[in-house]
Amino acid sequence: MTAARQDAPETPAEPAGGVAVTCHRLIHIYPIATGDVVALSGVDLNIAAGEMLALVGPSGSGKSTLVAILGGLMQPSAGRVYVGDHELSRLSAKGLAALRGATVGTVLQGAERNLLPYLSLSDNIWLAQRPAARLAGRRLDPPEAILELVGLGGAGARRVSDLTPGQRQRAALAQGLAAGPGLLLVDEPTSQLDQAGRDDVLAALATVNAQRGTTVVVVTHDGEVGARLGRAVTIRDGRVGAEGRNGRDFAVVAGDGTIQLPPETSAAFPAGTLFEVDHSDRAITLRAVAAPSSLGGDDGAASAGGEPDHAL
Repeated sequence: MTAARQDAPETPAEPAGGVAVTCHRLIHIYPIATGDVVALSGVDLNIAAGEMLALVGPSGSGKSTLVAILGGLMQPSAGRVYVGDHELSRLSAKGLAALRGATVGTVLQGAERNLLPYLSLSDNIWLAQRPAARLAGRRLDPPEAILELVGLGGAGARRVSDLTPGQRQRAALAQGLAAGPGLLLVDEPTSQLDQAGRDDVLAALATVNAQRGTTVVVVTHDGEVGARLGRAVTIRDGRVGAEGRNGRDFAVVAGDGTIQLPPETSAAFPAGTLFEVDHSDRAITLRAVAAPSSLGGDDGAASAGGEPDHAL
């Protein structure tokens, strides 16, 4: 008990609502025998405390790597990431373990990977609460209250094998919420569910966010799920490619000044195209002035621009 309490200063004893997340120039490289694979190549991302956000992108885009870094499961190759007041690269292994046990809840893809099938749902949650219960001043909700939060009230005595796929996914959410985290990271929670199961999971996440103020980050390849969460950030080729808010899509200026163009625009202007750039307070105009032969050289000039409702 004493040793566990000595770890407490490295992570908040009791997160109040959600915690903010900041990523600055985040890079992650996987070394393999045939050459390095760049999973993240300069991610800049700010998530407000209490926000719900979807990380959207195809397999291999880097979104799961980003979530693993936010959860303290791996260290980035370069860059900085803050969860609340903590810069994760400055935490010791013991501090990261304390963060994972109390401040950050992670729900892995595939509900069964988060749960012990031979235990009841209440026992699964109780077991997940044990690290946080050792922290001084920590008050935890009983398993029954957490199950009620995700729409599984009265199911505490049931085993995982007795549940439908949608119920198992919500039980996995309950396990991730066991310690009352300020940040909940959820990897592909709806990919194996029918529409009714998906809607129940999204409703459970909305309830958690509304009632607890928990910051919720969901990894998904489903654009509709992203739209339901209010803010969707597209990860493409290891970078933030675009952002959707309230049904509108926006390009994002990265920390190094680059903007990833939408796929349909990139296809129309091949790599190597030169653009003149004009900008006013509320618009950027690009005009192709020199291009590969497929655009016919200088005669292939084109322009793109408009009047967005916010300044770049």
